[in-house]
Amino acid sequence: MRFDIITLFPELFAPFLKTGVTRRAFDSGQVDVRLLNPRDHASGSYRRVDDRPFGGGPGMVMMAEPLTRCLQQIQLQRYGTVPVVLFSPAGKPLGHSMVERWAQSNGGILICGRYEGIDQRFIDAHVTEQISLGDFVLSGGEIPAMALLDAVARLQPGVLNTAGSHQQDSFNPELDGLLDCPHYTRPEVWIESAVPNILVSGNHEHIDRWRRQQRLAVTARWRPALIDAARRAGRLSTADEAFLSALASNPTQPG
Repeated sequence: MRFDIITLFPELFAPFLKTGVTRRAFDSGQVDVRLLNPRDHASGSYRRVDDRPFGGGPGMVMMAEPLTRCLQQIQLQRYGTVPVVLFSPAGKPLGHSMVERWAQSNGGILICGRYEGIDQRFIDAHVTEQISLGDFVLSGGEIPAMALLDAVARLQPGVLNTAGSHQQDSFNPELDGLLDCPHYTRPEVWIESAVPNILVSGNHEHIDRWRRQQRLAVTARWRPALIDAARRAGRLSTADEAFLSALASNPTQPG
């Protein structure tokens, strides 16, 4: 898959693309990332890409023309039509199902806005999808673009050290959309705190049940709306419901 990223700060992506386990997806070309700067498509000696907003107000607005020229160059180089994405507070929240969809796609064109925003005429003419990281404002779209790329890259075959490890991630439908359970490693006792006995018992049936209950407990505590969603989707078993009922009656009980 290929992602073309329109950004005024392509240098921000250099360390990201060469760091961590996801670099395997970028180095191998499984996720082909290409960076384009709209300033290279601006007119005049100053290569201006922004101007004051009509109607007054603070800040500057990115101009439609340099962005359009940059976009058109990308579209001439790509085969077929792909989504044109703007990272924006108006967008749909980025979630696991959306990441899975992108991970199985041909990629897209990502627009990283800056300043007070982008001329609405460019958005109306070219943007086909908007994505948000959450109900807060960032200084630009580069961080959301990296978040999407990272989430997509780690789902590509061979990228993670252990095949299928992403199937244990929080929000994964294979875990019924619940949060992941707690994890422990050596030493077995650390500052007088021991690993739960069940995890060193060698009884994998009991360990699996404990992990399921821990997922339920952690999700009920921190993200109860995910429990409600799993219940509405019919993803909770009778045993799950019994555990949650007991948990509600005695929140301090061990998982």
